Amino acid sequence: MNELFSVKDKVVVITGGTGVLGECIGEYLAAQGAKIVILGRRQEEGNAIVKKITDAGGEAIFLVTDVLNRETVEDNCREILEKYGRIDALLNAAGGNMPGATIAPGDTFFDLKPDHFQKAVDLNLTGTVIPTQVFLKPMVEQGKGAIVNFSSMAAFRPLTRVCGYAAAKAGISNFTAFLANEVATKFGEGIRVNAIAPGFFLTNQNRSLLTNEDGSYTQRGQDVIRQTPFKRFGRPEELCGTIQYLISDASNFVTGTVAVVDGGFNTFAM
Repeated sequence: MNELFSVKDKVVVITGGTGVLGECIGEYLAAQGAKIVILGRRQEEGNAIVKKITDAGGEAIFLVTDVLNRETVEDNCREILEKYGRIDALLNAAGGNMPGATIAPGDTFFDLKPDHFQKAVDLNLTGTVIPTQVFLKPMVEQGKGAIVNFSSMAAFRPLTRVCGYAAAKAGISNFTAFLANEVATKFGEGIRVNAIAPGFFLTNQNRSLLTNEDGSYTQRGQDVIRQTPFKRFGRPEELCGTIQYLISDASNFVTGTVAVVDGGFNTFAM
């Protein structure tokens, strides 16, 4: 049996694991035999996801975290190592936006709130850097590991409104390339750093921006669909195969890349 794409028994840490995408990916990888560590702020949602995974025969734990608090993340890391003895993969799925870091159609750039802009950058970019620093250490010690950061279409194209979020996601793509080179140069080929850039997937954060209460598309939703050759939004489960590839031995010679999963959005041309 070919084990090239196997993630069986890999210890996979997912920040933002209670979000729509993180939850779906965690459930999928658990079904493939991975041991899932869900990190998030919401205890009730985290426990519910763990129950769902374990009821289906998988293995998972939930730990409350704050990706901007290094001490908390280090406590998480110690607890994981005490339980499993290793960390094989880190998925940096934590992120989000701030109202004041966006520019509504009736506003201008002068309405942008710099403090909200900073919070959006901190949550998405710094909230990727801190967990990476912490969870990279055991990977270096064991000589093997895979990190997958979460970028965005906003890192490739200047999408309207999402000023702070886009700046942070562009930073994540750049940070991914930087760290891939840095880690390989300093610690060898056993640790790979890549990113995934989802196209437009309906989540709790963007659902009201893209769809109306009756399920029809908002103007922004229509604009997205018009520029997506597949003419639909992505389904969360459609990220799982790419994630599995990036944390399995199938991608052993792949590092510093941003894998696009977008139904063709980034290729759209008039």
